[in-house]
Amino acid sequence: MNHRCQRIIAGLSLIMLFTTGAASAQKVTWDSTYRPKAYLKKVEEFKAEGINKNDFVFLGNSITAGTNWAKLLDLPNAKNRGISGDITFGVLERLDQVVSEKPKKVFVLIGINDISRNIPDSIILRNYKNIIRRIQAGSKKTKIYFYTLLPVNSSFNKFKNHYGKDDHILWLNSEIRKFADKKVTVIDLYTHFLDSENHLKAELTHDGLHLKPEGYQVWAEVLKKGGYLK
Repeated sequence: MNHRCQRIIAGLSLIMLFTTGAASAQKVTWDSTYRPKAYLKKVEEFKAEGINKNDFVFLGNSITAGTNWAKLLDLPNAKNRGISGDITFGVLERLDQVVSEKPKKVFVLIGINDISRNIPDSIILRNYKNIIRRIQAGSKKTKIYFYTLLPVNSSFNKFKNHYGKDDHILWLNSEIRKFADKKVTVIDLYTHFLDSENHLKAELTHDGLHLKPEGYQVWAEVLKKGGYLK
């Protein structure tokens, strides 16, 4: 092998090395087993509280957990099943606790933490469909209400992993809207919380992700005016 050929082979090897390294550096990992620290404790608390057949269950993460739904809606049979930091895999893990009691209605808002933890959109969507399928299979009379994801507001600079991912929110919301074809009632929260720049309205949040009481009042009005609490 002459010197020129050796130089060509060496150059190609370097290109392959850099290409492989770049691909590895860009590879995003995600973990379906993640559960918040309070997860097991909250699940036990929920179990002790129980659910009745006339209950309205609000299922989700910290955004759902952040208010007292019974007081907010003047609805004694509203049960809060939000866990701060939870993801779709966590909801699926504890879903039987809800389905087995066959509540009247289930309201689902989940997914923003999945996005922040780089769980692929296709996997999140698959989990949404599994949530719906399991409720419909295990409690045929339970009415399912699925919310679109809320926008975020990066100007607060507090939840960097949740920012810069608006395309994921928009794509998942477009898929959630299709759930109406699955005999699911879709509640489009997203549009009610947008400012003129397509961010979460600053006056409705204290950190760009979670809601102030004013934000929950907007949410409550959506539910009341939409007739979803009858």
